[in-house]
Amino acid sequence: MARTAKWFLLGLAGSGVVAIAGALLFAARGISARTAPPGLEVRLARAARHLLVPRAARARMNPVPPDAQGLADSRAHFADHCATCHGNDGKGDTPYGRNLYPRAPDLTAVATQELSDGELFYLIENGIKLTGMPAFGIGKPEGEKESWQLVAFLRHMPKITPEELTAMERQNPRSIEEIEAEIAAEAFLRGDAPPATTSHPTEH
Repeated sequence: MARTAKWFLLGLAGSGVVAIAGALLFAARGISARTAPPGLEVRLARAARHLLVPRAARARMNPVPPDAQGLADSRAHFADHCATCHGNDGKGDTPYGRNLYPRAPDLTAVATQELSDGELFYLIENGIKLTGMPAFGIGKPEGEKESWQLVAFLRHMPKITPEELTAMERQNPRSIEEIEAEIAAEAFLRGDAPPATTSHPTEH
C-alpha cells in the first residue's frame, strides 16, 4: 500500500512539474496568436482534450442513420455555420482558420477522423475552452440530431466531391458587400434608376 502511494505521489509531482513547465513555456511565447503552436503543445493539448471528454461521452455511437437527405442537410449546415473557419473542404485554410490559436484543425486528417463519434459529437455540442471552437448545443433533441448529422458529414469529408463543394459555395454566408451588389444587379435588371450620389459641400 505504501509503495502504491509513493508511486502515486511521484506521478502527481511529475504531472505538476510538466504542467508548470508547460504554463511557463506558454507564457514565454506571449499572447499573440500570429505564430502557430509548436508541435509539442499541439500534442499535449490533443491528449488533454481527449482525457477531458468524459469516457461515457466518448463511447457514444451515432444514433442517426446516415442517408442522402441527412447528408444534404448537414452539408448545408456546415457551409453556413462552420465553413468560415474550417473551409468547405474542412481543411481549415481560411482567413479565420489559419489565424486562430490553435489553428482550425484539418477535419479530413487522421488526427480528427480517428476520434470516436461520441467525441466528435461532444466537441460540437460543448465547444472547446481557450480555442475558437464555440458550443453549438441548444439542449434540445432537434439540436442533438443536427450535431449527430454533422458527425456523419465529418466522416464523409475526406471523400467530398467537387460538385458538393460547388453547392456549398452557394450556401456560404455572404458579406454585406455581396448582398448589396446582388441587390444593385437586380435593380439594374428591373430598369430601376441607380441611387443618386450624395454630394458633400466643399470645405474652405
